[in-house]
Amino acid sequence: MFVGAALNCRLVDFAFSEEQEMLRRSAREFLAKECGSKVVRRLMETPDGHDPALWKKIADLGWTALGIPEEYGGVGTFLDLIVVLEEAGRALLPGPFFSTMGLAVPALIEAGTASQKKEVLGAIASGSARATLALTEPAGRWDAEGVRLDAKQTGGGWQLDGVKLFVPDAGAADHMVVAARTRGEGEDGITLFLVHGRPQGMTVTPLETLDMTRRWSEVRFEGVRLDADAVMGEPDKAWPRLKRALEWATAALCAEMVGGVQKVLETSTEYAKARHQFGKPIGIYQAVSHKLADMLVLSESGRSATYYAAWTVDADAPDRSLASSMAKAYVSDAYRKVAGDGIQVHGGIGFTWEHDMHLYFKRAKSSEVTLGDATYHRELVAQALDL
Repeated sequence: MFVGAALNCRLVDFAFSEEQEMLRRSAREFLAKECGSKVVRRLMETPDGHDPALWKKIADLGWTALGIPEEYGGVGTFLDLIVVLEEAGRALLPGPFFSTMGLAVPALIEAGTASQKKEVLGAIASGSARATLALTEPAGRWDAEGVRLDAKQTGGGWQLDGVKLFVPDAGAADHMVVAARTRGEGEDGITLFLVHGRPQGMTVTPLETLDMTRRWSEVRFEGVRLDADAVMGEPDKAWPRLKRALEWATAALCAEMVGGVQKVLETSTEYAKARHQFGKPIGIYQAVSHKLADMLVLSESGRSATYYAAWTVDADAPDRSLASSMAKAYVSDAYRKVAGDGIQVHGGIGFTWEHDMHLYFKRAKSSEVTLGDATYHRELVAQALDL
């Protein structure tokens, strides 16, 4: 399987198109102007980390339509979205952009009914709605076995009872894709529901977490009644479609992470050139220069793995599941390591609240466990090798 992936790499041109590079430049310029460090820190202090004015500007640029099928108002491809997510990761963009475009949209594309896609994907593409995915529970698992929230048929509808934990941007979401168990164990008996707004019995409680640039919440369902048309796809058989959506999401998260890695590397390199000690820039000392060299290797390797994973998902290649897990396993470790080394390169100033380096380290730790940590994805890779 690895040999096949390597052969595919030789046959596929991974260079982004001229239009995509223009999109990258415009995204970087926009985020530098509209989402600088002061904006990020200001939004960190708000209840939901969401700025409606910033969201409108993002929607006006067409970012909320990227990767959505044209029949629902979308434009571009998943690879276009990858370009923007990478730049969003560089800027530590707060708010529900990743949860909407990287989590909810893939779930809707893979599992939504025609009417659900028309209504919700259309609203997202126009910028008038935000969404998220409620998957993890107190067990903290990202596999099918971790889905225990109970859903029972009641008359002509359904009733949800249980708790979802670490739901990203739930406070700002207009729609929520909820994974529930309707029968059986493991991959059997999982059903997806599309929840609009805040129905009676549903409560959203913000959580205090390490990374305040991304908001997480506990979502509790206590006798929440849903109509029959809330079901996404066929009841009891949602896991295969959800798994495919998580492959989209994993590649998208990796893109955001490698953007952060690149920003940390650039900031650290600039500091090593400008900071002098004993009359010389600290970058000439091996303790610093070799650390920066290692950071570069991690950055470029992580980017290559991420781009290949994104291509396999966009092309629906046979090794998309393997590629996304390989990328997440590598980039999870790489971002944490590079962010930690970036703090060390900066020395004492890197540990201060005023410097932004700790914000990247916290985002790295948060993203490391989101959608499964390196250990989880290495196990998936091992299973792909029949080990």
